[in-house]
Amino acid sequence: MIVRWVTGFLDTPPETADAAERFWTAVTGTHLSPRRGNGHFVTLLPDKGDAYLRMQVVGEEPARAHLDLHVDDPFRAADEVVELGATRVREERDLVVLRSPSGIVFCLVAWEYERELTRPIRWDGPQSSLVDQLCLDVPAAWYAREMVFWAEVTRWERRVSSLPEFTFLQPPARMPLQLLLQRTGGAQPGVHVDLACDDVDAEVARHVALGASVVRRIPEDWTTLRDPAGREYCVTARSPFR
Repeated sequence: MIVRWVTGFLDTPPETADAAERFWTAVTGTHLSPRRGNGHFVTLLPDKGDAYLRMQVVGEEPARAHLDLHVDDPFRAADEVVELGATRVREERDLVVLRSPSGIVFCLVAWEYERELTRPIRWDGPQSSLVDQLCLDVPAAWYAREMVFWAEVTRWERRVSSLPEFTFLQPPARMPLQLLLQRTGGAQPGVHVDLACDDVDAEVARHVALGASVVRRIPEDWTTLRDPAGREYCVTARSPFR
């Protein structure tokens, strides 16, 4: 199995879906595709490059995120991933839904030859930014197992962080999103979106003006925010021009 592309999915309950869509199109400088799947699914379309962020309306709270791995044959790839420790949740017409060993939900979908990356956007302030990372939030008891699992699934290079609770999985060139595994103190696994930018304070101020709220600040590294649907994500000081 070869991972050809990665998509980040923002899953939102119906009560806050409209506000979340307005927020994320403004934050990312994208526009919405036509709706599909009874109006539950929409893609965030960049002006240039292939799309890699999508949103769906889900029936239950809380607002959250998951990832799609684009592969040549989702059903054959699912067999390989199950052998590595995943649990098959269900199969649909063109995708397979699975859970990682700790319970992180992800999908295998058919690759449609996406390959053109989106460039960072220069905003009116001093900063440029780009959604470029999905962080897998892993309870401490599962961290070592998940690190091995995702490295084997993606076959991406494992890169250590300066902080022991983080491990990067560095994809090959022309991949829109890298993965970061974070060891957490909580009991529930999950996924959240990270943005890279070259001025965190200016970027955070832009998000707050669009409707986000600040959860916590880690000076010179990142700020955690909450979008209008209550979903947490991070603005980080990594360069968006990787």
